[in-house]
Formats: sequence, C-alpha cells, structure tokens
Amino acid sequence: MNLTFRQTILCLAVVLLSVGPLHAQRERFPMEDLEIIEQRWPEAKRTATSIRYIVLKEGDRKGAIPQPGMIVSVLFKGELLNGKVFDQALDPAQPFRARVVREELIPAWDEVLQKMHRGDKWLIIVPYELGYGTRGRPPAIPQRATLVFEIELLDCGKQ
Repeated sequence: MNLTFRQTILCLAVVLLSVGPLHAQRERFPMEDLEIIEQRWPEAKRTATSIRYIVLKEGDRKGAIPQPGMIVSVLFKGELLNGKVFDQALDPAQPFRARVVREELIPAWDEVLQKMHRGDKWLIIVPYELGYGTRGRPPAIPQRATLVFEIELLDCGKQ
C-alpha cells in the first residue's frame, strides 16, 4: 500500500492522539489496594491525582466553595483500608477547623475541599502520596497507608 505524505501524517496523528491519554496519569494506589477499592466502591469516581470519591450527600449548590486561605469546619471520620478508625470529629458542636492550602491539611483534603459545596458529604479514598506519605503517622497510620475518609463540609469562610 502506497500512502501519500498527508495520509501518513494523518495516520500518525490518529495513533498519537489515541495513545496519549493512556499515559496522562499513573495510578497511585498499590495494586492490592486498588483491587479492594474497586471491589468495595465500584461507583467511585477518580480525580486526575487518583483520589477516588463518592458524593454521599449533596449540599447547597449555590453555597460557597472553599478557596485557598479560607477556614473550613468539617465533620470527618478517617480510617485505614481495613476499616480501622484512626481519627474522627463527629460532633457538630465541635467540628474540626483548618485553613485550606496552608499546609494544615493533607494534600488530598486541600484538593477535595476545593471541590465541595457547603453541606456536601463525600467519601474519599486517598493514595498514601496525598495522605501521610511513605512515613505514615505512627502508631495510628502505618507507612504508605491508603486512607478512607468521610468528610462533611459544614462551613467555610475567612473567620
């Protein structure tokens, strides 16, 4: 088959465009954790950074979305992939409060909170790179731990 220069370029462009997205983002979860995640939460969506999330409850779609520097008030439960709870703040009278994108939160929280509306409740599954890293937070969080959080955004503002 004899292709013209234009046909060859077109074919090459099609091949490059179809292969490109396959290499856009690497999977950040270890294979054994990924199997558990896909089995337990098959409906979870994936962010570009590999965080998996499920919107458990939608809040006020017209409400504020946290921006860098804002203080958030949240209720949360954090657990390991095996279900062991390592931290929580579930009392609405005493929510957890922190500033977004000010090195007060793990990177996954900084990312996800900026996508949530006031009143949203999300389940997020966090690769260790966006959680407590290779060191973990002994003794509660082991090294390279995949984390699961339920986060409810109660409020955000400049307080």
